Amino acid sequence: MKYSLLGAALCFSLAMPLATAKPLDIKTESGTIRVNTIAEGLENVWSLAFLPDGKMLVTEKPGRMRIVSPDGKLGEPLQGLPKIYNQGQAGLLDVVLAPDFATSKKIYFSYSEPGDKGTNSTAVSYATLNGNKLENVTRVFSQKPKIDSNNHFGSRLVWAADGTLFITLGDRYSEKDKAQTLDNHQGKVIRINADGSAPKDNPFVKTPGALPEIWSYGHRNMQGAAINPVTKKLWTGEHGPQGGDELNIDEPAKNYGWPVITYGENYGGGKIGEGTHKEGMEQPVYKWVPSIATAGFIFYTGDKFPHWKNNILLTSLREQALVRLVVDGDKITKEERLLKNELGQRLRSVIQGPDGLVYIVTDESKGKILQIAPL
Repeated sequence: MKYSLLGAALCFSLAMPLATAKPLDIKTESGTIRVNTIAEGLENVWSLAFLPDGKMLVTEKPGRMRIVSPDGKLGEPLQGLPKIYNQGQAGLLDVVLAPDFATSKKIYFSYSEPGDKGTNSTAVSYATLNGNKLENVTRVFSQKPKIDSNNHFGSRLVWAADGTLFITLGDRYSEKDKAQTLDNHQGKVIRINADGSAPKDNPFVKTPGALPEIWSYGHRNMQGAAINPVTKKLWTGEHGPQGGDELNIDEPAKNYGWPVITYGENYGGGKIGEGTHKEGMEQPVYKWVPSIATAGFIFYTGDKFPHWKNNILLTSLREQALVRLVVDGDKITKEERLLKNELGQRLRSVIQGPDGLVYIVTDESKGKILQIAPL
């Protein structure tokens, strides 16, 4: 078992050199874009959130959170993180600001929480950001039960308009059948209040034997989620096995099929479950066969890229591309893959900056923060 404590390892200097890579100009279907390297020298970046002053709060999977200035200078790792399990896909994962951050200074972050005898779970805590420290760290969720597994932690965090928090979770890989039962958190979307309590209007609050935090179930490993700005519905993206990556419109009480139905197959070949359809189980809005390894995504709402308005911008690990999806209501009508041949890096998360530009982070041992701007 390996733990990462914030500030306990690999503390980079504030004087670390800024990014020196030359801008990269790329032609797309809707015009030429420029890719600027904002920061480099990060390790397996998982998520990024913009602070009101324009600085960036960044998570590195090995267990570090740091502030990066707009000019790319890396701050020292923040002090105060809880113990984090760091093996395989485990580590420090997503980070978002609280809706009332301007007054509360609270951030919420997801991570792999160590348990007894090698077990672990996805957990979510909030903390007050005070300079280079996290204070009053309070856990608001921990996936039940803890599992002895290094895979499928999910972990994307999304605020709903009503102030509740969606948490996407994985099936933990070793016990995928539990994604179909409601007595555990594996393979589920969770919805909680900001204090960790279950909202009274969650779909299974009154279901005997069901955990009250559950919003939807039958998922494999969701590492992407966003609210559609037009319909206000939650969309989630999940990794299939060998094939069968999915985008879903995630609605309360619905069963999204895993592992009973899937468009993927076992690694190395072999059928999983009963096929691709079954009554009472939802079909994806969009799917990829073979897999592209979907990760974080957003609905773009800025004005710097008019042709991308309300499009999905989705990062891909395996395909190493930024995927643009044109959305029409509840359907995807077009796909364009950007950066696939130019970067050659695993893309983990994407965020729209306060300037309306697009920022992506790379999941590499020498990770980067990249900015996409129009020309």
